[in-house]
This record gives sequence, structure tokens and C-alpha cells, in this order.
Amino acid sequence: MGDAAGSRHTCAMNKVKERVVVIGDALIDELRDEHGVRELVGGAALNVAVGLQQLGVPATLIAMVGNDEAGDHIRRYLADYGVALIETTSPLGSSRAVSTRVNGEPHYAFNDAAWARRTEFGAARRAAIVDAAAVVISCFPFDDGPQTSALAEALAETEAIVAIDPNPRAGMLHDREDFVRGFEALAPDAALLKVGDDDAALLYETSLDELRQRLGDLGAQVVVATRGADGATIDADGFVVSAPISVLPGPVVDTMGAGDATLSSLIAELVRGGAPASAEGWKAALERAMDVAAATCRAEGALLRQPADPGASPLDRIST
Repeated sequence: MGDAAGSRHTCAMNKVKERVVVIGDALIDELRDEHGVRELVGGAALNVAVGLQQLGVPATLIAMVGNDEAGDHIRRYLADYGVALIETTSPLGSSRAVSTRVNGEPHYAFNDAAWARRTEFGAARRAAIVDAAAVVISCFPFDDGPQTSALAEALAETEAIVAIDPNPRAGMLHDREDFVRGFEALAPDAALLKVGDDDAALLYETSLDELRQRLGDLGAQVVVATRGADGATIDADGFVVSAPISVLPGPVVDTMGAGDATLSSLIAELVRGGAPASAEGWKAALERAMDVAAATCRAEGALLRQPADPGASPLDRIST
């Protein structure tokens, strides 16, 4: 990985502060399968924020939420898990993703609010970003030039660890080339990038290994590449470590949220102890993240679970 870019974030990775700010999406996941229809509070950024709280790391979510019944569910859910919310009000109501399962994997269709999602970066948001130990960006509309520029300006004011998961969704992607351009404008200054094989296919029409190489050539410091059931790989400081998805008791129920759980686990490690100084340290951190991802897959929904207690939470499902 590049060693010149993002020097201030390299220093920040070794600072221990408390609160993490997560910027991105919050929505209702409407799950449809042979068992019927269920609604869960979700969104990649929301999942990371709640996951951090589950791991004992205070989190604030910056996201768009509507003034509607779905928005009320989202706010209550975040409050139940102790996540602070700084919201942008959506004129189109709250975002919704309708998910159907194909060979066990979720496929999504999004409503107009999700398609037109946006985040404002006023004084309260900038203050939260400046004061954060880490800032995580997930499922952000990088193909919206003005929003991406506003995000870049806000990030320029902080010394926090910055982590980015582009997490594109075909149903919310306006322009693939613009999305890649916006993501890559911020990528070299981030302390950690997380990408998956689906990101490589959708954004770059290439393999995950080729995307890892591209991000390294851009100067990325740490790249976390997730491969679903095949585990994950980390490129950092000139070495490469990999770990398979952990084997835990019980069947895999739902893969939704596994990547978000992986990211939450790694960010919690960085905030608490700084960046590992060796390949062995990164390997151990990745194995712990694979444990968390495997536990999360053993219950329906995207709520982060830990291996000791992967059972479902009574707060998961929306009563309708």
C-alpha cells in the first residue's frame, strides 16, 4: 500500500479516542421470501453504527431519515441501541429496500427516497466529524458531485481515522463512472478501505484481486477485501493476510450484514488499540472479524452478533 498518502490518518490510527461517526444510509429492509414479508431496520451505515455499539464503541450516525412511520421506527431502533442520530430530513420519506433471496443471497429494489438520498454537512455534522475518533463512510452517493465535495471538505477538518466502504447498490447507482471517480478521489487519504467481490464486479467489471491492486496503486494504506463465504484478505504495510469465514455451531440463516459486521469489528479494534504493527496483529484482528461475521449470519437480519450469543434480538423485527 502507498506510504505517502494519508499521513495524518496514519497518525490518527494510533490515537485512542471514543466516539465513531458513521455516514451513509438508514432504511427499512423489507424481506420477501417463501415465509412471507418482514420489515427490519437496516442500511449499511446504520448496521455499522449499531454494530459498533454492540461491540461497546459509542457511535453517531449521520443519515437521511423521513418524517414518517418508517422514520419513527428507525429513530426508535437507534435509540434502543444507544446510537446518536444526526439526521437530514428526507422530503420523499424514508428509504426502503425490498429484498428477495436468490440462492440465499439478497437482491434489492429501492424506493424513490433511496434513489434521491442526500446528506447535509452543516455545523452539527462537521462538529461531530471533527470530534470523532474515527469516521466511517458506507453506501454514500459518490456519484453525486456536490455531496461528495461537501463530504471531502468535512473530512479535511478532522484528524480522525477515516474508513470507506463504497458499498454501491445497483438500484441506487446513478452513474457508475461518476461513482468510481468520487470514491477514488477520497480513497488515497483514507486509513482503511473495505471492498467486496460484488463491488469489484459492479463498479469496475473486474475481479476483487485486480481491484485490490488498483487501490494499492492509488496509495491506499489498508485494503480489506471480503469474499463472502470465502472469508477476507487484508493488504497493509507491504504484507497480505487472509482468513476464512469462521466455522460456528448452527446453520447460516442470513448473509445480510456480514460485511458490515466485519467492518464494525475492525474499526472497533483500530479505535481501541490503534493499527496492528505486524502481520500477526492484522491476522488476529481479521480472524476476530470473521468470528463476528459468522455469528451475524446465524440469525435473520443485519444486526451484529458475537460468537458467544448469536441469537436473535427482540429489537430486530418491526411489529406491523
